[in-house]
This record gives sequence, C-alpha cells and structure tokens, in this order.
Amino acid sequence: MSRMVSVVLMMISFAALAGPAGGQVEDAAWLRLFDGKTLDGWKASENTGTFTVQDGAIVARGARSHLFYTGPVEDTQFTDFELKVEVMTEPGSNGGIYFHTRYQETDWPRRGFEVQVNNSFAADPRKTGSLYGMQDVRTDSAKDEVWFTEHIVVQGNHVTVFVDDKKVVDWTSEGRGLRGGTFALQGHDPGSTVRYRNIYVKPLPVLDFPIVDYHVHLKGGLTLDEAVAMSQQRGVKFGIAENCGVGFSTTNDAALQPFLKRLEGAPAYRAMQAEGREWVTMFSPETIAKFDYVFTDSMTWTNDAGKRMRLWIPSEVEIDDKQAFMDMLVERTVGILTNEPIDIYANPTFLPAEIADEYDTLWTDERMAKVIDAAVRNGVAIEINARYRLPSERFVRKAKAAGAKFSFGTNNGGRDDLGDLAYSLMIARRCGLTASDMFVPKPDGRKPIQRKGLPK
Repeated sequence: MSRMVSVVLMMISFAALAGPAGGQVEDAAWLRLFDGKTLDGWKASENTGTFTVQDGAIVARGARSHLFYTGPVEDTQFTDFELKVEVMTEPGSNGGIYFHTRYQETDWPRRGFEVQVNNSFAADPRKTGSLYGMQDVRTDSAKDEVWFTEHIVVQGNHVTVFVDDKKVVDWTSEGRGLRGGTFALQGHDPGSTVRYRNIYVKPLPVLDFPIVDYHVHLKGGLTLDEAVAMSQQRGVKFGIAENCGVGFSTTNDAALQPFLKRLEGAPAYRAMQAEGREWVTMFSPETIAKFDYVFTDSMTWTNDAGKRMRLWIPSEVEIDDKQAFMDMLVERTVGILTNEPIDIYANPTFLPAEIADEYDTLWTDERMAKVIDAAVRNGVAIEINARYRLPSERFVRKAKAAGAKFSFGTNNGGRDDLGDLAYSLMIARRCGLTASDMFVPKPDGRKPIQRKGLPK
C-alpha cells in the first residue's frame, strides 16, 4: 500500500470523529457532541431505556423520553450556533431535535424550541424540519429509511432550518426570546424508531484566526500519518511534541534526532515539551533551536524540603498547608517563566487532585497577577488547555487585559481526543480573543533559546 493511499484511508477512517454531519468536513469550529459509541455527555429523562447506541447512532425507540446534552462543550450553554444532525426514521415514526432547552425529569420539554422529525407519522401534520408551532412545514422534505441531515442555524432571534441543504424554515422571533441552553433528542412513543448520528455544533461567532493545536502527542498508537490526516481533515495545524527530560526516553541531543528527522517535511510544527526543571542541563542550545517552539509547565518541581514532586501523580505530592503550597507553586511558576527559554506555559494553573476542587479560592487575584505578569514580561504565551480545561475564564480575562498571548492545546492522550479543542474555543469566544492575542512561533534567530540562552 502506498503512503498516499494509506493517508487517504486514514482520512476516511477519521471522518466520523472529525467531520460535521453529512460527511463533509468543513473546519475546526465544528465540535462533536456524540462519540458514536456511548451516551457519554448525554442524560435521558424518564424511561431511560428508550435510548441506546447501535452501529454508530443513537436509537430512540420506546416510551416517551428526551436525551439532553450534558457534556463539556460550551458548558451546555449554546446561544448562537449551527447544529448538524444526521437522522433516519422508520415508517410511521415521530421525533425531534430541541435547542435552547434544559434538562427536566419528565414530560415534554417546557423550555426551548423543537425542530420536527416526521416523514410519515400520520397523527401530526407537521413534517420534518418544522420549527414546531412557530413555522410549520406541511410538505415532505425527507424520506423514511434514508439518512438525511437537519441543519439548524440560530443567530440572535433568527432561526433557519435546512433539510439536506434545502431551506425549509426561515423564522424571526418577535416576542418569544431566544435565551440559550442545551440540546435534546426526542424519543416520542413506543411505535416510533428514530436514529441520530454525526451530531456536530459550530458555536457562533466563529473566531477570526486560524486554529492551531500546539500541544499534540503521538501517544496511544497514534501515528504521524494519522495526525497529518486529521489535521488536513479539520483544517487545524498541529504542533507535534516530544516529551524531553527526566522520566522520558528522550534525555539528550542524540535521542532527539530521530524525532526531528521523522517530522522533517511534515505539515506540522516540531515542538519540544520540556519536562522537569532538569531539562535545561540535558540539551544543547543548538538542538533546542531546531524546534519551532518549546513549552513547559510547572507540574514538576522540588519543594523547600528537597522533595521532587510531579503534581499529576497524587502519591508524589506533599501538601501540609494549602496556602503555603500555593505560594510555593506561584514562586516556582514565576521562576520557570522568568528563567527558562520557553515559548508557551502549558497546563497552566494546574492543581493536584487533593486541592483541585478549591481552584477558585486558592487561585486568588494576587496569585494570578504574579503568574500573568511573569508571562507577559518574559514573552511567554499562556496555553488554553483543552484536556484539563485550564486556565479558568477569570484567569484568561485577566491575562488578556494584561497583554498576554495565548495558544491552544489539546494535550491529547491518543487518537480519541486528538484535535478536541472545545474548551479552548469556548474560552476564546467568551473572552473575545482575536488574532492579535494569539501566539505565533518565532522565526529563527528570535527564538527564546537564541535570545536568552540556557539559565546559568
């Protein structure tokens, strides 16, 4: 099999993961709501057995129930958006897609709007695509036992609905407010069977700059070819990172050469994730400069008692006094941002599991300000990390006001979450980030290692 054929096949295999409904891949702004395998991120109301997953689709078959989206994308608060869902009905079936709703235990959803799914349910004259009770469609727009796409666009008080690219609803609210909320799929009755798959949302407004995921790892069997295919699919440039430092296989210049050679000519940035504080003694400035950028975090450091801690491993963390620990964390973070020749502060404001639930109180305004000031003074961009959902919106707003730059990072564990930047995109929209706020790798001669050198 040729490399080109291999890449094409991989792109096809990634389509269900990466592309919007209808099989057409558009851009990185489309976010997946259904993983095609489980009901993770969804919660059924009464009669939970009505919903199952079969052959990559959510199947609604049984007594009345509604399946509400409760996952992490946009924290379930969708106001302006595009939603695409592939649907297939069996003869005589009724269903629906709700938006701007919220979870309720029983009954038909009392909040929000329903887009009808009905090709041959004789008891209701409202056909597929109807904005139920607002603007009804009386003619057939889809057929049973054939997959079709419902595409819902909400902007302000204006709603449009397309069925297989044909506009069937164009409605503007003149009284009933469009307030935002989540989505829900309807299981209408025991005699109806409706399938839903390839559920993607594009929150609006769309960001005005190219989307780059600067924190990608070839883990869990993920190959470079697969990552390249995914990048091309979604229109997202990836920065492929090698973990370098104590605890990893790459601990010197020679060990870096295969990685650098492997990425030569690939349509991706070459990134160095510098691990632990010892990394500055393990690699030469010349080799570091071969990377497009370098990032590190403050998740590995030695406390005042001489204990080396990795904050993501609970057994290695010692916290006798929370406030003292936070002061030490801030001090170490400021030192890293000030002294180490890095481009991006990754996994920012991460807290060990023991105190993670106290993030909002432990990360005080004063502590945030110290870290932000160090990043801005030293020209270090702050990563908006999708895996850990860090830093908080409050931190990003403060950092933007201070003039910080930002990057996006999946920090993926393998294939399944590759390119999943939902949290990063949500925070960017909420905080009004623009192209001028975003990190761009420095050209050769202006990289931090070339300007600052290694710390003495």
